[in-house]
Amino acid sequence: MPPLDKRHCFSVHCPSRLLFDQIADKWSMMVLTVLDPGPARFNEIKRNLQGVTQKALTQCLRRLERNGLILRRVIPTSPVGVEYEITPLGRSLQGPFKALYIWTLQNLAEVDRARAEFDTRNGGGGSAAAKAA
Repeated sequence: MPPLDKRHCFSVHCPSRLLFDQIADKWSMMVLTVLDPGPARFNEIKRNLQGVTQKALTQCLRRLERNGLILRRVIPTSPVGVEYEITPLGRSLQGPFKALYIWTLQNLAEVDRARAEFDTRNGGGGSAAAKAA
């Protein structure tokens, strides 16, 4: 791996910025987690991701496929079915994603305390967006 040039890490022109944006969004991480056990059809993925819209899931699956992280396979049934499967490249993200998930579980109480302290210092409420962040 080439050395990280910290001066240009977040440059608008850095190709890693777009890729990072596409793999680090919540739906991408969740889709790859849902597909971890094996291939799944669209509706099965959707059932496992409460709150995802059909449009958001379709866009996410297309991005993941375009980036080589999942394969889309047409199943010749009646009606025609489609299933999605993680590629070896996509599987290489499982370790970092699992580490991030473990970090989240281990630090959730501390983050909740920080949020409560922030909300207390800032008028006791905070916006819905701040609470979700």
